Amino acid sequence: MATRLLLLLAVLQVVHFGTATELTFELPDSAKECFHEEVPKNTSVTLEFQVVTGGQYDVDVTLEDPRKTIIYQQVKTQFDSYTFVANITGVYVVCFSNEFSTFSHKLVYMDLQVGEEQPLPGLGEHVTALTQMETSAQDIHKALNTILDFQTHHRLREAQGRKRAEDLNEKVFFWAVIETLAILFSAIGQVFILRMFFSDKKSVSPY
Repeated sequence: MATRLLLLLAVLQVVHFGTATELTFELPDSAKECFHEEVPKNTSVTLEFQVVTGGQYDVDVTLEDPRKTIIYQQVKTQFDSYTFVANITGVYVVCFSNEFSTFSHKLVYMDLQVGEEQPLPGLGEHVTALTQMETSAQDIHKALNTILDFQTHHRLREAQGRKRAEDLNEKVFFWAVIETLAILFSAIGQVFILRMFFSDKKSVSPY
């Protein structure tokens, strides 16, 4: 149990880079967690989430604009990705709800990207054509970001698969224990019944 808890805690992380927020958080049963993000007008926003562990691996998700209008909603969803362009400047709210569950805690991963990624220093306001070295550096930067994204998703799938395997192992173990106890009780009962059938009953003579 302690090892499993340490493995799950190892997945927890909060990363802030540029205009992106990436985090993994615990969502208790019958609870709701909301996150607020200031978004300028005409800015592209991408919301991605995935339930890593817990229950049926599903949560309710809503996304509201500054006018409290729901622009995105999902019910009991395991994972999804949604991209939109902010029509007004203000605080957008993303809420994850586990209120429909009364005993299952969830571990949820969320990635909220606001705007385009910032260029490398010195390349954003380049007035001349990029040199071969600058082009190579930019390509390497994009490739590294792609690798980081693949690693994140691989880590999430690995954590989810490990949790499913542990749950299955526990169920198999308990079922094996129940079967073993049933066999033992059946064997003991059969021996007791056979002893009753073959035991000598001495008759007592009245004389």
